[in-house]
Amino acid sequence: MKYSKLLVDDIGRTYERKNRYLQEIATLEEKIREAAPGEKNNWKTQLKELISQKNTHPYNVALADFLRKERHFKAEQKALVEEFAKTLDKGLSPEVQSLEKRRKGAALAEEFYREFRELSYDADYAYKEASIELKLLPSIIWNIQRLEGELRDAQLDYPEGNAEEIRKNIEAFKGEQKALLDQKTAALKQKRSAGLISEKALKNGIGELKKDYKYLTMIKTYEDPEKAKRELVKSKKYELKNYIRVNKRILNADIADARRNTPVEVTKTLPVNTALSFLFPGLGQILNKQYVKALFFFLGLVFIYAIAIPYALGYGNYQGKGIAGLISLAAGGKRVDKSLIFMIEGIIAIFLLIFALGMYLVNFFDVKGVEKGMIKGIRPKNWYETRTTIEDEGFPILVSMPALVVTVFIVLVPIMTAILLSFTGMDPNRQSKFPWVGLTNYKLIALGQGLAGSVFWQIFAWTLIWTVCATTLAIAIGFGLALIANNPRIRFKGFFRLVYLLPWAVPAFITIMFFSIMFSNTGALTQIVKNVFNVTIDFKNDTLWTRTILIFLQGWLGSSYVFLLSTGVLQAIPEDLYEAADIDGANTWQKTRRITLPMVLFQTAPLLVTQYTFNFNNFSIIYLFNGGGPFNPTKYGNLAGSTDILISYIYKLTMDNQYQAVGAAITIVISLGLMFVAFLGFRNSKAFKEERL
Repeated sequence: MKYSKLLVDDIGRTYERKNRYLQEIATLEEKIREAAPGEKNNWKTQLKELISQKNTHPYNVALADFLRKERHFKAEQKALVEEFAKTLDKGLSPEVQSLEKRRKGAALAEEFYREFRELSYDADYAYKEASIELKLLPSIIWNIQRLEGELRDAQLDYPEGNAEEIRKNIEAFKGEQKALLDQKTAALKQKRSAGLISEKALKNGIGELKKDYKYLTMIKTYEDPEKAKRELVKSKKYELKNYIRVNKRILNADIADARRNTPVEVTKTLPVNTALSFLFPGLGQILNKQYVKALFFFLGLVFIYAIAIPYALGYGNYQGKGIAGLISLAAGGKRVDKSLIFMIEGIIAIFLLIFALGMYLVNFFDVKGVEKGMIKGIRPKNWYETRTTIEDEGFPILVSMPALVVTVFIVLVPIMTAILLSFTGMDPNRQSKFPWVGLTNYKLIALGQGLAGSVFWQIFAWTLIWTVCATTLAIAIGFGLALIANNPRIRFKGFFRLVYLLPWAVPAFITIMFFSIMFSNTGALTQIVKNVFNVTIDFKNDTLWTRTILIFLQGWLGSSYVFLLSTGVLQAIPEDLYEAADIDGANTWQKTRRITLPMVLFQTAPLLVTQYTFNFNNFSIIYLFNGGGPFNPTKYGNLAGSTDILISYIYKLTMDNQYQAVGAAITIVISLGLMFVAFLGFRNSKAFKEERL
């Protein structure tokens, strides 16, 4: 990287270099780039001579002299400010004393840096900063002293007048206003009794009268001298505090503006600090003289080297060995070691390392951005500018970080555990320690092999039938009931809507168990069928009947939610559409197909898609009604029943038979399938396309 003849700031403004030595180097480098091949060597020779004479160059000699004088001045400035502080009135507040010392230091700095402004941009900035402080601090100090004086006066002033007499007058005023309130309230009630105003007008009128009463009595209480004094003191304290805060912000903002308008010159052409500090967050910020920011990155350094890396190496683990434990899964370990714990701790170690890598990258790009900006001429931000940037631009990131951490350990760690578990051999014979088996479990599922995978495709087929039939039936029932309840010719709509919502209001657990009992061999519905049709049907031991009952039962249970969604949309459809359709001669079916159905689907399609995904994993109705039965060992083995869907099948695999690895593999497969189907459903809905979800 070569030197540039001009410096730029963060918004692209250009500045001439004040460092004549670097200006000459930049000029020679430009001539070398533009020179003919035969002339390049001459300019290169001059450049080498210039660099070799760096320490004796007139500008560098003058700059070194300035830096030496500056070091001496700062030591002298500190002593003079401390001496000045001793002469200040001891009665001044700490805030005023601090600002007076700052003003004294600014006066000394302005005088010193004035003669060096054309030598260095650093001296120019120091002069500007001192000038801003000298311009603003006197008025700030004066106003603070004025406000402090007003506060002291407010605290020392004794209330005038007879306080006891004033309080009696206040209480008498309250009594008068209360009597007036009662009188006006009674008058309003009489108007209501006479039918002159409505109940709502009465309520609003009484509310306004009470509001006026509270306001008048509150104003009157401020005549109490003690209360008036307390309120005045509180007001003066707030005014003083707010004035100091606002004017310090104004002062810092003016100084920050001076920083933005004053470039910086550095001799390096490569981001050396970035390379040195990549593995040590905070070091680069220190080298860039951003010390407060360095403190925050230092906390990241502690996390990386005291928590993340040690944990990944196995230090601080409960049983596992960090990343190594995730690879070995406790193979060859102690008897008490469990592969699952090794896996979970290894996954946690991975996420900790991801956080550590994120901190490395944030540190790297921060140092690199600041350092490359300095090479171009952009002065690094001070803490006030950095804090303002964080408040304006980084606030969403800061408030999202706790949620990210919680999401990682509550959501992502369990998901990763399930994914990795599907590549292991955890089964009834290997519960404590199990190996990695690769894609074996997925192969068993795909080919329908083994005890656990042999019935997968049969259960999968029934799951699809169950999902499509039960959900579609629920949507049809719910939408049909909504149409009926919304028909203007139907009376007692409120009653019917209440009845239609009962399946949703009553806990599904109760409804499912009720019908399970009613369809048992001795259940009421079974006996009714037997008595009426003279046919004995064993509903719960017949696969076709059990599946049919489950579909109709879920259709009824799920219809209430669809009814509620559809009712809200139907009531929002403008009547003008139907009136226009009537004029065009449309019949009821055409209006339903062309107006009602598209409007309802447009609003509810995304939610209806979720009904399909919900029923695909509707564990409760399958398990509670018949436990997944009836059971047919010749067809489904001992792991599933005729009405088990995939989610209940997974439950029996994992909880009852300890095939956790195969269960995890099936879980991953159906999760990916559901996400894909849900995405297709959302993508193809008009609401999703038009971003009106």
